[in-house]
Amino acid sequence: MAALLPGGGAYAGQAVAGLETVVAAPDARGRASPQRGGPLPGQAGREHGSALAALAGTLVRMLETSARLLKLLSLLQAHRDWSGPELSSRLGVSTRTIRNDVERLRSLGYPVHATPGVAGGYRLGAGAALPPLLLDDEEAVAVAVGLGRAAGGGVEGIEETSVRALAKLEQVLPSRLRRRVSALNAYTVQIPGNAPSVAPETLTTIANAARDHEGLRFDYTGHEGEATVRNVEPHRLVHRRGRWYLVGYDVDRDGWRTFRVDRVRLRTPSGPRFTPRELPGDGDLAAYVEKGLNTAMWRYRATVLLHAPAERMRELPLGLEVEPVDAGTCLLKLGGDDVSGMAVWIGFIGVDFEVLDPPELAEHVLRLSERYRRAVSGR
Repeated sequence: MAALLPGGGAYAGQAVAGLETVVAAPDARGRASPQRGGPLPGQAGREHGSALAALAGTLVRMLETSARLLKLLSLLQAHRDWSGPELSSRLGVSTRTIRNDVERLRSLGYPVHATPGVAGGYRLGAGAALPPLLLDDEEAVAVAVGLGRAAGGGVEGIEETSVRALAKLEQVLPSRLRRRVSALNAYTVQIPGNAPSVAPETLTTIANAARDHEGLRFDYTGHEGEATVRNVEPHRLVHRRGRWYLVGYDVDRDGWRTFRVDRVRLRTPSGPRFTPRELPGDGDLAAYVEKGLNTAMWRYRATVLLHAPAERMRELPLGLEVEPVDAGTCLLKLGGDDVSGMAVWIGFIGVDFEVLDPPELAEHVLRLSERYRRAVSGR
């Protein structure tokens, strides 16, 4: 476990400065010692040795205190109340020492709140500045990997921010953890999406409104390019395949809707407060959004007959939603904003298929097949 503790370095600095002062002190005759740490004769040497021993003891106590403060801070960051006896038992010191350590943390800027009484205890509150986090090995690796994935995009500006944070973290990672993170980054491949990014301010505004049960007013651009004004009770943000979606209750249309956040332009002031409603889809918002995206969210909605069993198609790592027709075929329903991308994606599945709808997709697949045929006609 490692962290930066404000003031922790000061303890060691004071001790080292004191050590240098004593070692360079003059001997009994007023002469400076010939070299730092060199032997001194007689009474001066004994006094010098006693001073060094005393200072060494002070240095050890300072380092022990710094280590204990780190452990105490780690316990307080667990977001629970700790009684004085509990902390005393965990750290192996008296409750008086715990009180002194809490005061030290407060003097370093950590807002440690104390509640008196039998049921009271200590808790680390939120402060004006972000305190250092104490991470175990698995947490440190998880954060590093998460920062690397976040650099892939999805939110405006997060790429540069994630890279900066990852560079800071990798600087302080022990070599054993740095090797694990490097292996994960070197031998995993992330396919970047082409989804439009979303401003972080938009996401936080929507999330705060959902938390506070505050309505939103925004301009929304549909897949045909038409703009409408929406009054929505926001409930959840859903991230799917590189895109952010808002699931909310459209007050004017009296029903649940799913909105692409990159098409949302927030208005001010916001709408009135609301009472939360029961979520759609039996509370399974992932399934609800997935179903909605396969139907109403796109400019084109396609139905394709796949010449393969439904069970086989569901086993593919593509998240296909299929309905069995018979033992050897199934129906695939999907949506998209352009037929060219849909045609390529369907071909990527790797089985024979027949486009049932829409006609635009069938025509594009025909043109695409003729282009491919011309590409190999000379062979």
